[in-house]
Amino acid sequence: MTDVQKQECQIPINDVITLDGTLAIPEGAQGIVLFAHGSGSSRFSRRNLYVAQVLQEAGIATLLMDLLTRDEEVQDQVTAALRFDIHLLSERVGRASEWLSVNEKTAQFSLGYFGASTGAAAALVAASQHPLLVKAVVSRGGRPDLAGAALKKVKAPTLLIVGLRDPQVLELNRQAYDVLQVEKQLDVVEGATHLFEEPGALEQVAALARTWFQRYLAG
Repeated sequence: MTDVQKQECQIPINDVITLDGTLAIPEGAQGIVLFAHGSGSSRFSRRNLYVAQVLQEAGIATLLMDLLTRDEEVQDQVTAALRFDIHLLSERVGRASEWLSVNEKTAQFSLGYFGASTGAAAALVAASQHPLLVKAVVSRGGRPDLAGAALKKVKAPTLLIVGLRDPQVLELNRQAYDVLQVEKQLDVVEGATHLFEEPGALEQVAALARTWFQRYLAG
Protein backbone atom coordinates (compact mmCIF):
# COMPACT_ATOMS: atom_id res chain seq x y z
CA MET A 1 0.00 0.00 0.00
CA THR A 2 1.44 3.36 -1.05
CA ASP A 3 1.75 5.95 1.73
CA VAL A 4 -0.19 9.05 0.58
CA GLN A 5 -0.18 12.43 2.32
CA LYS A 6 -3.49 14.22 1.82
CA GLN A 7 -4.47 17.76 2.75
CA GLU A 8 -7.23 20.22 2.00
CA CYS A 9 -5.91 23.42 0.46
CA GLN A 10 -7.05 26.81 -0.76
CA ILE A 11 -5.87 27.84 -4.20
CA PRO A 12 -5.57 31.60 -4.82
CA ILE A 13 -7.07 32.63 -8.17
CA ASN A 14 -6.99 36.40 -7.73
CA ASP A 15 -7.20 38.99 -4.94
CA VAL A 16 -10.82 38.03 -4.25
CA ILE A 17 -11.31 34.38 -5.15
CA THR A 18 -9.78 31.24 -3.67
CA LEU A 19 -10.90 27.75 -4.60
CA ASP A 20 -10.94 24.59 -2.50
CA GLY A 21 -8.80 21.63 -3.41
CA THR A 22 -7.60 18.27 -2.15
CA LEU A 23 -3.89 17.62 -2.60
CA ALA A 24 -2.61 14.04 -2.37
CA ILE A 25 1.10 13.22 -2.61
CA PRO A 26 2.23 9.58 -2.53
CA GLU A 27 5.66 8.76 -1.20
CA GLY A 28 8.30 9.09 -3.91
CA ALA A 29 6.01 10.89 -6.38
CA GLN A 30 7.61 12.52 -9.41
CA GLY A 31 4.60 13.92 -11.21
CA ILE A 32 1.29 15.53 -10.33
CA VAL A 33 -2.07 15.57 -12.13
CA LEU A 34 -4.53 18.43 -11.79
CA PHE A 35 -8.15 17.31 -12.28
CA ALA A 36 -10.54 19.62 -14.14
CA HIS A 37 -14.00 18.20 -13.51
CA GLY A 38 -16.93 18.25 -15.86
CA SER A 39 -20.29 19.94 -16.11
CA GLY A 40 -22.08 20.44 -12.82
CA SER A 41 -19.52 18.41 -10.86
CA SER A 42 -16.95 19.18 -8.15
CA ARG A 43 -13.73 17.86 -6.67
CA PHE A 44 -15.84 15.16 -5.00
CA SER A 45 -16.75 13.57 -8.35
CA ARG A 46 -16.88 9.83 -7.69
CA ARG A 47 -15.35 9.04 -11.07
CA ASN A 48 -12.45 11.45 -10.67
CA LEU A 49 -11.81 10.27 -7.12
CA TYR A 50 -11.46 6.74 -8.43
CA VAL A 51 -9.04 7.73 -11.19
CA ALA A 52 -7.07 9.84 -8.70
CA GLN A 53 -6.73 6.85 -6.39
CA VAL A 54 -5.39 4.70 -9.22
CA LEU A 55 -2.84 7.40 -10.07
CA GLN A 56 -1.80 7.76 -6.44
CA GLU A 57 -1.24 4.01 -6.19
CA ALA A 58 1.03 4.35 -9.22
CA GLY A 59 3.09 7.03 -7.44
CA ILE A 60 1.53 10.08 -9.08
CA ALA A 61 0.35 13.02 -6.96
CA THR A 62 -3.08 14.54 -7.61
CA LEU A 63 -4.89 17.82 -7.08
CA LEU A 64 -8.68 17.66 -7.23
CA MET A 65 -10.11 21.17 -7.14
CA ASP A 66 -13.38 22.99 -7.43
CA LEU A 67 -13.46 25.26 -10.47
CA LEU A 68 -16.27 27.40 -9.04
CA THR A 69 -16.82 29.06 -5.68
CA ARG A 70 -19.79 27.93 -3.59
CA ASP A 71 -21.80 30.98 -4.62
CA GLU A 72 -20.98 30.33 -8.26
CA GLU A 73 -22.01 26.70 -7.91
CA VAL A 74 -25.41 27.79 -6.59
CA GLN A 75 -25.77 30.17 -9.52
CA ASP A 76 -24.67 27.53 -12.00
CA GLN A 77 -27.22 25.02 -10.70
CA VAL A 78 -29.88 27.47 -11.86
CA THR A 79 -28.37 28.83 -15.08
CA ALA A 80 -25.90 26.06 -16.13
CA ALA A 81 -23.92 28.90 -17.73
CA LEU A 82 -20.62 28.90 -15.84
CA ARG A 83 -19.89 25.23 -16.53
CA PHE A 84 -19.64 26.14 -20.22
CA ASP A 85 -17.57 29.30 -19.65
CA ILE A 86 -14.35 27.77 -20.95
CA HIS A 87 -12.44 31.06 -20.67
CA LEU A 88 -13.28 31.32 -16.96
CA LEU A 89 -12.57 27.66 -16.24
CA SER A 90 -9.30 27.54 -18.17
CA GLU A 91 -8.06 30.67 -16.42
CA ARG A 92 -8.65 28.97 -13.07
CA VAL A 93 -6.91 25.79 -14.17
CA GLY A 94 -3.99 27.94 -15.25
CA ARG A 95 -3.86 29.82 -11.95
CA ALA A 96 -3.90 26.55 -10.05
CA SER A 97 -1.05 25.31 -12.25
CA GLU A 98 0.99 28.39 -11.40
CA TRP A 99 0.26 27.83 -7.71
CA LEU A 100 1.48 24.24 -7.99
CA SER A 101 4.65 25.41 -9.71
CA VAL A 102 5.67 27.57 -6.72
CA ASN A 103 4.24 25.52 -3.85
CA GLU A 104 7.13 23.99 -1.91
CA LYS A 105 5.42 20.58 -1.84
CA THR A 106 4.72 20.38 -5.57
CA ALA A 107 7.12 22.70 -7.41
CA GLN A 108 9.47 19.83 -8.31
CA PHE A 109 6.75 17.75 -9.99
CA SER A 110 6.05 17.45 -13.70
CA LEU A 111 2.46 18.58 -14.29
CA GLY A 112 -0.34 16.85 -16.17
CA TYR A 113 -4.06 17.55 -16.61
CA PHE A 114 -6.99 15.13 -16.41
CA GLY A 115 -10.13 16.79 -17.78
CA ALA A 116 -13.69 15.49 -18.03
CA SER A 117 -16.56 16.88 -20.13
CA THR A 118 -16.21 20.70 -20.31
CA GLY A 119 -13.26 20.45 -17.94
CA ALA A 120 -11.31 18.79 -20.74
CA ALA A 121 -11.71 21.90 -22.90
CA ALA A 122 -10.59 24.08 -19.98
CA ALA A 123 -7.55 21.83 -19.48
CA LEU A 124 -6.58 22.00 -23.16
CA VAL A 125 -6.90 25.79 -23.28
CA ALA A 126 -4.82 26.09 -20.09
CA ALA A 127 -2.25 23.68 -21.56
CA SER A 128 -1.96 25.85 -24.66
CA GLN A 129 -1.30 28.87 -22.44
CA HIS A 130 1.27 27.11 -20.21
CA PRO A 131 3.35 25.04 -22.67
CA LEU A 132 6.42 24.97 -20.41
CA LEU A 133 4.46 23.79 -17.36
CA VAL A 134 2.11 21.14 -18.74
CA LYS A 135 3.68 17.86 -19.88
CA ALA A 136 0.60 15.70 -20.61
CA VAL A 137 -3.19 15.92 -20.96
CA VAL A 138 -5.86 13.22 -20.66
CA SER A 139 -9.50 13.83 -21.57
CA ARG A 140 -12.28 11.50 -20.35
CA GLY A 141 -15.55 11.82 -22.22
CA GLY A 142 -14.44 15.37 -22.87
CA ARG A 143 -15.49 18.20 -25.12
CA PRO A 144 -12.11 19.14 -26.62
CA ASP A 145 -13.96 20.84 -29.46
CA LEU A 146 -14.90 23.62 -27.02
CA ALA A 147 -11.20 24.54 -26.77
CA GLY A 148 -11.54 26.04 -30.24
CA ALA A 149 -8.43 27.61 -31.75
CA ALA A 150 -6.39 26.67 -28.68
CA LEU A 151 -6.27 23.04 -29.91
CA LYS A 152 -3.62 23.91 -32.50
CA LYS A 153 -1.48 25.57 -29.81
CA VAL A 154 -1.38 22.64 -27.38
CA LYS A 155 2.18 21.33 -26.96
CA ALA A 156 1.57 18.57 -24.39
CA PRO A 157 1.00 14.96 -25.54
CA THR A 158 -2.76 14.44 -25.41
CA LEU A 159 -4.87 11.32 -24.87
CA LEU A 160 -8.59 11.42 -25.69
CA ILE A 161 -10.73 8.67 -24.11
CA VAL A 162 -14.34 8.28 -25.28
CA GLY A 163 -17.05 5.65 -24.90
CA LEU A 164 -18.13 3.85 -28.06
CA ARG A 165 -21.79 4.32 -27.05
CA ASP A 166 -21.35 8.09 -26.81
CA PRO A 167 -21.54 8.75 -30.58
CA GLN A 168 -21.93 12.55 -30.59
CA VAL A 169 -19.02 13.12 -28.24
CA LEU A 170 -16.98 10.50 -30.08
CA GLU A 171 -17.42 12.37 -33.35
CA LEU A 172 -16.46 15.68 -31.68
CA ASN A 173 -13.35 14.01 -30.28
CA ARG A 174 -12.40 12.65 -33.68
CA GLN A 175 -12.67 16.15 -35.12
CA ALA A 176 -10.57 17.59 -32.29
CA TYR A 177 -8.02 14.79 -32.71
CA ASP A 178 -7.53 15.80 -36.33
CA VAL A 179 -6.85 19.40 -35.27
CA LEU A 180 -4.33 18.58 -32.51
CA GLN A 181 -0.75 18.96 -33.74
CA VAL A 182 1.06 17.11 -30.94
CA GLU A 183 1.75 13.51 -30.01
CA LYS A 184 -1.78 12.22 -29.54
CA GLN A 185 -3.93 9.15 -29.09
CA LEU A 186 -7.66 8.45 -29.26
CA ASP A 187 -8.85 5.44 -27.26
CA VAL A 188 -12.44 4.25 -27.60
CA VAL A 189 -13.81 2.16 -24.74
CA GLU A 190 -16.21 -0.45 -26.11
CA GLY A 191 -19.61 -0.65 -24.46
CA ALA A 192 -19.12 2.59 -22.54
CA THR A 193 -21.50 5.55 -22.54
CA HIS A 194 -20.68 9.16 -21.62
CA LEU A 195 -20.19 8.62 -17.86
CA PHE A 196 -18.38 5.26 -18.14
CA GLU A 197 -20.77 3.71 -15.63
CA GLU A 198 -20.73 0.27 -17.27
CA PRO A 199 -18.85 -2.56 -15.49
CA GLY A 200 -15.12 -2.24 -16.09
CA ALA A 201 -15.36 0.97 -18.15
CA LEU A 202 -13.96 3.37 -15.56
CA GLU A 203 -11.22 0.86 -14.74
CA GLN A 204 -10.15 1.00 -18.40
CA VAL A 205 -10.13 4.81 -18.28
CA ALA A 206 -7.97 4.82 -15.16
CA ALA A 207 -5.53 2.29 -16.62
CA LEU A 208 -5.16 4.28 -19.86
CA ALA A 209 -4.64 7.52 -17.93
CA ARG A 210 -2.10 5.92 -15.61
CA THR A 211 -0.04 4.61 -18.52
CA TRP A 212 -0.12 7.98 -20.29
CA PHE A 213 0.95 9.96 -17.22
CA GLN A 214 3.64 7.44 -16.28
CA ARG A 215 5.07 7.85 -19.76
CA TYR A 216 5.18 11.65 -19.81
CA LEU A 217 5.49 12.76 -16.17
CA ALA A 218 8.27 10.45 -15.02
CA GLY A 219 11.69 11.93 -14.30
